[in-house]
Amino acid sequence: MGPVSAEVEIDVPRERAFETIADLSQRPRFTDHFLSGFHLTRIDPVGIGAGARFRAEAPLRSVWMDTAIVDLDEPHRIVERGSGGRVNRIPTHTAWELTASPGGLTAVRVVFWTESANPLDRAAELLSAGSVWQRRGWQRALHRLRDLLESERTDGKRAGVAGGNRALTGVP
Repeated sequence: MGPVSAEVEIDVPRERAFETIADLSQRPRFTDHFLSGFHLTRIDPVGIGAGARFRAEAPLRSVWMDTAIVDLDEPHRIVERGSGGRVNRIPTHTAWELTASPGGLTAVRVVFWTESANPLDRAAELLSAGSVWQRRGWQRALHRLRDLLESERTDGKRAGVAGGNRALTGVP
């Protein structure tokens, strides 16, 4: 499927937008309308290797997906790779690009795509209107990110580490 892309201009410095997007614990604050059950796969939510697992809520089906940051070019680009679908056999890719726009604005663009090798997976994506749903979800996420950054809100939900309370307290 895809690639699908969405873009928005945000009235904050590019470094601040990059910092929020690169912190996977912040993702539920602007993606929880179409991604749920978000949890981190390691304690540090920032940097190469930081990962998360979540449920993508599509109209006709809901699948678990994961993502991990594989490349950072601060403050310009974040590249993520993961997998999803039935038994995690569909590779997924997400790329975030941040560019300076006139007037001190930051243009944020996200591109998401999957590489389904199995014909059943491709058919399921087509039947569930995957690309249309993803495009709408990412566009709304970017608008929510803009509202979050421009309002300078610090409240809101953050993702926790799966099993994090045991990892942090030393309980087996």
